[in-house]
Amino acid sequence: MSDLILAIDQGTTNTKALLVGNDGQPVFRASAPLALLTPQPGMVEQDPEALWQSVLTVIRECIAHSSADRIKGIAISNQRETAVAWYRADGRPAANAISWQCRRGEVICRQLEAHTDLIRERTGLPLDPLVSATKWSWLLQQNPALRTEAEQGNLCLGNVDSWLVYKLTGGKLTGGAVHITDHTNASRTALLDLQTLQWDRELLELFAIPYAAMPRLACSSSLLGTVSAIPELAGVPIVSAIGDSHAAMVGHGSYTPGTIKATYGTGSSLMTLAPGLPAPTRSLARTIAWSHGGTAHFALEGNITMTGSAVQWVGEFLNLTEPTRDTVALAEGVTDAAGVYFVPAMVGLGAPYWDSAVRGTLVGLSHTSRREHMARAAVDAIAYQVVDVFHAMRDAARIDLPALHTDGGATRNSALMQFQADLLQVPVQRSSCEDLSALGAAWLGGLTLGWWHSVSDLASLPQESTTFLPATQLASHYEGWKHAVRQARLKGDLA
Repeated sequence: MSDLILAIDQGTTNTKALLVGNDGQPVFRASAPLALLTPQPGMVEQDPEALWQSVLTVIRECIAHSSADRIKGIAISNQRETAVAWYRADGRPAANAISWQCRRGEVICRQLEAHTDLIRERTGLPLDPLVSATKWSWLLQQNPALRTEAEQGNLCLGNVDSWLVYKLTGGKLTGGAVHITDHTNASRTALLDLQTLQWDRELLELFAIPYAAMPRLACSSSLLGTVSAIPELAGVPIVSAIGDSHAAMVGHGSYTPGTIKATYGTGSSLMTLAPGLPAPTRSLARTIAWSHGGTAHFALEGNITMTGSAVQWVGEFLNLTEPTRDTVALAEGVTDAAGVYFVPAMVGLGAPYWDSAVRGTLVGLSHTSRREHMARAAVDAIAYQVVDVFHAMRDAARIDLPALHTDGGATRNSALMQFQADLLQVPVQRSSCEDLSALGAAWLGGLTLGWWHSVSDLASLPQESTTFLPATQLASHYEGWKHAVRQARLKGDLA
């Protein structure tokens, strides 16, 4: 029997684990659901201990399936920008984790508006409530006692990868816990200088975040610590950590500029590799795709805030029993949205607009509109938003993007993938692996263990996909979408 890597994919609404053999192929999968907390409008949180317990649940399922002595490494992919704070001494959470979806950081963005260009130039990111720094800054503003703890080095600030590594290494069997993060997660904080790959002291001061609370930086594919919190896995190395969207890029197995992928989830992320650090652009983020052996590989990224969650929202609005599933079923009952467009900007628009003033808008309703058309408009909005970012990437990269590689839950909807191909007028290649982020993290972990020696070896691992070729022209549909976005943004300006 082969050796295994246990890859944890900690997401917004569930935690998954994948056992991957040294042939690069999955052999077992486990999953556990998670809840989101909404204490106030615009605020979204999660219980850090619930995140940790969900990880323990899927790990135990994997151990039950395959003996623990076959597991040679732990790999982590995680939801990004979700900000966690905990006490260094005992790992006790100082507050609920502030979700990447949360907008409470808007007050910080207003305070730092004059520094927008500096932040974008140094970190590659817009000044937006999405980034982790706004959330930590808000938390420390609201809790002066926590600021004191952070200044004294008694508080740890990190994204979900840091929290999980700390908890995994924090048992009493092999010593103290490790406070660390990888370059991809660090690149989503608006505190990492992309040129130096170090925390930027000036930006830390701007956000009023103490350096003493920040994690040590490491490559995505590297030894981050050893497990001590789980007796059966004591001494097993943690061999990779990487943001989930970046991990999916690795899992697609294409490692050359001109490759573009879209991960369809609660929100969606498009990423295209760059030959070096890209020039600044206002419509997209510059980010680290992954890092290995002391070298960072760069990418352009466009983050869409609401895609799958927009379908969920419409299902809840329509009071459907199973909101997402039933909304998709309703959408399949009509051939098109009959001129109805849904701009799911409940918390503003992300890339390529970066307009936090916009709110959700329905355009094109008539006396013949039905709930089926609203459902179809929600599903179609996923594809329209992907097209917006795809076009922005093609323009910014100044390179041909001959196909779109896709992954994530919504890609199981073949009608959506065909609609996407028709809108883009390029082939859409859907990965057959449902857990591509976990797989990509496992492959990077295999590099650390020496199972493979370069990304060229990863590119040669077996890949299965389904291709959707453009079958019709939908230019008029996309023009209608752009009109709907203009209407929504106009209303936002007037609000």
